[in-house]
Order: sequence, then structure tokens, then C-alpha cells
Amino acid sequence: MNIPIRVLTYSGYKADERPTSFLWGERTFQVKEIVDRWYDMDHNCFKVLTDDGNIYLLRHDMNSDQWELVETEAGSGK
Repeated sequence: MNIPIRVLTYSGYKADERPTSFLWGERTFQVKEIVDRWYDMDHNCFKVLTDDGNIYLLRHDMNSDQWELVETEAGSGK
């Protein structure tokens, strides 16, 4: 998928610590929960549950400081 997106983040002890919302097309998705996260050499990845009840995989490229939507899946509808 790898769709460029705009992401708002929480910055605590480090910059862009975790996503809080993202803009895909004309819609803003609020992150309700970080389901999983992992860190690679060049990317930070976040599997997030959003306010629409779906789960999205977001990837932050640390070299280019760009965010991408990598994958979507039906969520639990929380």
C-alpha cells in the first residue's frame, strides 16, 4: 500500500514518540490505542486502532521524516 499521509504525534522524551492522529485523503483518524509498535534501523512502525474501529499500520521513515500508511485491517469495533 505505502500511501503518504500526514501524522500528528505526541513528543515526550523524544520527538515523534507516537502518532495521535493521521490525515488520509480528506479524513482525519484519531488514534484510540497503540496495538503494537516496533523499531527498525530506518523506520518506526505503529499498529493503531482508530476512532472508526479499524486497525492501521503506520510507518515513519526516520531518514526522510515521512509517514506512510502501509496496511489496513478490520478492527474490533471498540
